[in-house]
Amino acid sequence: MSDSGRLPTLHTLDELAALVERRPHLYVRWSRGPEADLGRSSSTDDLTGASLPGLSANALDVPPWWQGRPTRVWVARRLHDYSHLPREKGSAVRPWVLHGREAGRGPDNEPLVRSVQPIAWISSRVLKQAKAEVDRQAGLWGSLQRKR
Repeated sequence: MSDSGRLPTLHTLDELAALVERRPHLYVRWSRGPEADLGRSSSTDDLTGASLPGLSANALDVPPWWQGRPTRVWVARRLHDYSHLPREKGSAVRPWVLHGREAGRGPDNEPLVRSVQPIAWISSRVLKQAKAEVDRQAGLWGSLQRKR
């Protein structure tokens, strides 16, 4: 992994959508960043403490069933689904884009990624734009935050 301080930052939802359209096998990971993950080849299941065979991430590739809907809405949803993580795990947790190879699935059916190449940070402005995009949609849609 490269130095996260040198990673570019995506400042708009449109920049992220364009990146996803140009490059396959991208994921978003919510963590303290590539430097914190440096040398780690796995995540840990919060519930059981089990070591997982890759870093937990969420796929940004647009699936075929999306059927031509805007990529902007797809990536907004992918970001919004896990936007609760900084509140739960600490303000140092931020989203960043990586390229990698899926090595399996975690307990929440999330991709576990190996051969990670950091691509870019995602700014808080993008998160605000993602929330606004989600709020504009007609259906009921919330983050995946679980109540205990």
